[in-house]
Amino acid sequence: MTFNGWIQIALFSAIVVALTRPVGGYMVTVMAGRRTWLHPLLRPVERGIYALAGVDEGRTQDWAGYAGAMLVFKLVCFLAVYALLRGQAELPLNPDGQAAVPADLAFNTAISFLTNTNWQSYGGETTMSHFSQMAALTVQNFASAAAGIAMAVAFVRGFAQRGGTGEAAGIGNWWVDLTRIVLYVLLPGSLVLALVFVWQGVPQTYAGALDITTLAGAKQTISLGPVASQEAVKMLGTNGGGFFNANSAHPFENPTAVTNALQMLAIFSLGAGLTNMFGRMVGDERQGWAVFAAMGLLFLVGVAALYAAESQANPVLTALGMDASMGNMEGKELRFGIAGAALFATVTTDASCGAVNAMHESFLPLGGLVPLINMMLGEIVYGGVGSGLYGFLLFAIVAVFVAGLMVGRTPEYLGKKIEAREVKMTMLAILCLPAAMLGFTALAVALPDPLAALSAAGPHGFTEALYAFTSAAANNGSAFAGLSANTPFWNTTLALAMLIGRFLFVIPALAVAGSMAAKAPVAVSAGTFPTHGPLFVGLVIGVILIVGGLTFFPALALGPLAAHFAMTSGTLF
Repeated sequence: MTFNGWIQIALFSAIVVALTRPVGGYMVTVMAGRRTWLHPLLRPVERGIYALAGVDEGRTQDWAGYAGAMLVFKLVCFLAVYALLRGQAELPLNPDGQAAVPADLAFNTAISFLTNTNWQSYGGETTMSHFSQMAALTVQNFASAAAGIAMAVAFVRGFAQRGGTGEAAGIGNWWVDLTRIVLYVLLPGSLVLALVFVWQGVPQTYAGALDITTLAGAKQTISLGPVASQEAVKMLGTNGGGFFNANSAHPFENPTAVTNALQMLAIFSLGAGLTNMFGRMVGDERQGWAVFAAMGLLFLVGVAALYAAESQANPVLTALGMDASMGNMEGKELRFGIAGAALFATVTTDASCGAVNAMHESFLPLGGLVPLINMMLGEIVYGGVGSGLYGFLLFAIVAVFVAGLMVGRTPEYLGKKIEAREVKMTMLAILCLPAAMLGFTALAVALPDPLAALSAAGPHGFTEALYAFTSAAANNGSAFAGLSANTPFWNTTLALAMLIGRFLFVIPALAVAGSMAAKAPVAVSAGTFPTHGPLFVGLVIGVILIVGGLTFFPALALGPLAAHFAMTSGTLF
C-alpha cells in the first residue's frame, strides 16, 4: 500500500460525498415533475411520448398495477432483444459479418441486459454486430437502469405517503417514472459522458475491424465500433456490459486515468444521490445521510481490505523467484496499479455494475473474497441505480424490527408501523438471493458437465462457480473469467438466477411499498427508535453483516478461505 494509493481512494470518496446532495436534489425535482433547466427542450418530447403511448401522466398506480406494468415492459424488452440477437446476421450495421447469436446465448444475453446484470458469456467484439450493440444492448442499458431507479422511487413513495387510507394506495405511475428518468437523467448524463470519452480517445464509429501489420511485422485485427455511447450508459446506469471482452481493462474502453476516474464516479453518482433523494422525499434529509453513512462505512472497509490483500505478493510466485515488491500485479493494468484496481473492483461490486479494469480471478483469495461479499450482501452499498437503495431499506426494516423485539415495542420506520405483512415480504425478498446463489452453485459442482467448464479444481474452482451465480443473482455481471460459461447449462441456469435476483427481489419490495403507502403515520414518542443517528447506522450494518455471515460463511469457507490457507501453506491447487 502506498500514500498515493490512499490519496486516490480519499479523493474519490470526497467527490462522491460532494455529488450526493446536488444529484439527490435534481432527482427529487425530476420525479416530482417540476421544471428543470432541460424542460424547454425535453418537456414537449415527454408530452409527445405520453400522447403516442396513451399514458395519463396524472394517473397513479397501486403497487400491483405498478409491478404489472413493469413486468409487461420487461417481457416486451426480452422478446425484442432475443429477436434482434437471433436475427443479427440479416440486420444492418454488421461490417464484420457476425453470425446469428445461438439460442441459449441469446436467451442468456437478453435476460442479462433486461435485468441490469450484463453478464456476458461471449466476447463482445467477436460476437455482436454494431446494430446489436446499439439497438439491443445499449437500449437495454437505458431501460434497465431507468427501471431500477423507478422502482426505488416507488418504494420510497410508500414511506413518504401520509394519507393512510387503509386501502390500496398509489406509489406512482410506472410509465411516467420510466420516461422521466430516461429523458431527464440518463440521456443527458450519458451524452456528456460519451463526449468526454471520445475526447479521451474512446472510439465512436460505424467502421468495422481494421487489419494492420505491426512494426514487428505481425498481423493484427483491431476491433472498432460505437464504443463511447455504450460505455457512458454502461457506467452511469451501473450496467457493466463491455463492448470488448476485456471490458474496462481494454484501452479503447478505458484509455486514460481521466476515463478511469470518471467511470468509477459515474457508477456511484446516481446510487449515492438516491440516498439524498430518499431523505428529501420522506421529509428528513438526516434519514438519507444515515443511509449514506452506513453505505459509506461498508464501502471504506471493503476497499481497505481489498487494497491490503492485493498489496501482498502471491507466495506461490514469490517462491518461484518473482519480484514481490509491487504486490500482486497479476491480472492488473500497470497504468492503474493495485490501488486503482482495488478501488474499481470494490466500486463495481458495491454497485451492481460488473465492469472491471482488472481480472478478479487473478486476485489473491482474500482479495477475491471482498467482491464476493459485496455481491452476497445484495450490493446495498450505493448499489445498482435504484436497487441498492431499496435493497438497503429492506435491511433497515429488518433492523428496526429487531430493535422493536429487543424493547417489546411494535417497530416503526419513518413514522409507519412495521407489521407482519411487511416483515414477511421483506424476508422473502432478502432470502431469494442466497437461495439462488447457493442453490445453483450446489447444482453446478455436483454435475459433471458444468464442472468441465471450470478452469481450476479444488477451492478455486468452487469459487469460480460460486462467483458466477452470486454475480448473476446479485445482478452484477462481473466474473471469475476462467469459467467457460457459454454452454447450455450455464447460459440457462445463470439466466434463471438473474431473473430470481431481479424480480423475486423487487416484487415483494413493491408489495412492502404498497402496504406502507396505505398506512397512516404514527406520532413520534419517547419510545420511538430514532433512525437517523449512529445507533441506527451501527444496528443496520450489524444486521447486514450477521445475515450475510450466517448465510454465506460455509460457502466462503469452502471457496476463497480454503484457497487462502492452501496457498499460504504451500499447497498448489
